[in-house]
Amino acid sequence: MEWIFFVSAYLLGSIPTALLVGKLYFQIDIRNHGSHNPGATNTLRVLGKKAAIGVLLIDVGKGALAASLPLLFELNVEPLYLGLVAVIGHCFPVFAGFRGGKAIATTAGALLIANPWVFLFTYLTFLFVIYLTKYVFLGSISVGVALLIYSLFIPGSQDELIFSLFLFFLIFLHRTNIRNFLNGEEPKVNDKNLKNDRVPPKG
Repeated sequence: MEWIFFVSAYLLGSIPTALLVGKLYFQIDIRNHGSHNPGATNTLRVLGKKAAIGVLLIDVGKGALAASLPLLFELNVEPLYLGLVAVIGHCFPVFAGFRGGKAIATTAGALLIANPWVFLFTYLTFLFVIYLTKYVFLGSISVGVALLIYSLFIPGSQDELIFSLFLFFLIFLHRTNIRNFLNGEEPKVNDKNLKNDRVPPKG
């Protein structure tokens, strides 16, 4: 019966928060604007701070709730695994034509429940890399690097394979950003031209 909870975690992750916010309050498909990614970063870029905060909190909550299922229902399943299933749902949502986000917020929620210390290490790395480089995609990929480093150097960790695959998964999700970066077209977080992508709310 545990498969029901894996399906539930996937469906939970599949809730397309940024897409819903864009359509309900701005009457747009956010996947047609900005970076075309239905996540919190592009929501900030296209829809503004209030919308981005809402999307961020809900997307983090999806991962946290999925990772909490083993604790809530006394399942013999690692919280991290259900959290990562929610991440897959977020990236390939059945409710949005399998065109989803890039994993970072939902992963944060999953780690927050599964291992708060790993969450802290990973997302401090995320913020530090963005601060140094001014590129969000490099910070996002650094999440996978930080998780892999943790699994390799922290005694007792048995997640090396999972986090290695997760790093490749993040690189795949950010392949467009990498191509834009190599072509000199990837915007930095302080790029003043980003404000041109802002869409005002309707009504």
